Amino acid sequence: MSDYPYFPLFVDLSGKRIVVIGAGKVAARRIKVLLTFTETVTVVAEAFDASLMPLAEAKRIVLRKKSYEASDIEGASLVLAATDHKEVNLSVHQDCKRLGIPVNVSSDRELCDFYFPGIARKDDLVVGVTASGRDHRGVKEVTKNLQEYLDSAT
Repeated sequence: MSDYPYFPLFVDLSGKRIVVIGAGKVAARRIKVLLTFTETVTVVAEAFDASLMPLAEAKRIVLRKKSYEASDIEGASLVLAATDHKEVNLSVHQDCKRLGIPVNVSSDRELCDFYFPGIARKDDLVVGVTASGRDHRGVKEVTKNLQEYLDSAT
């Protein structure tokens, strides 16, 4: 881990293959945010948060009900490892590093190539907030305040 904070980089996710390993509450929140920036997300998990089912029915996400295998991330542009199993998350991280795919591991900031930001958005204006993976509560509060500001701005 570098002593420097991560550089904020805004990227075009449209048309890219985004894969999320895991489908619990944290993964579901992140998937919903990702879907505001891309057409579809592939989700690999043995069980799925119920809130994801309408997205699958609408074909916004592709659900693959199975255990993780390295082949699940081949061809991906971006991967999120968000399972409840540190061993699986570590395996996803190692496979991504081998394949040169940027990865975010929700259970370990030391294994993240990027942090998943808090997002405040109004139309095409997008603000990303991070505390270098350290202060999730602070990020949530700042993001909420920024969203309220954007919503009130004309």
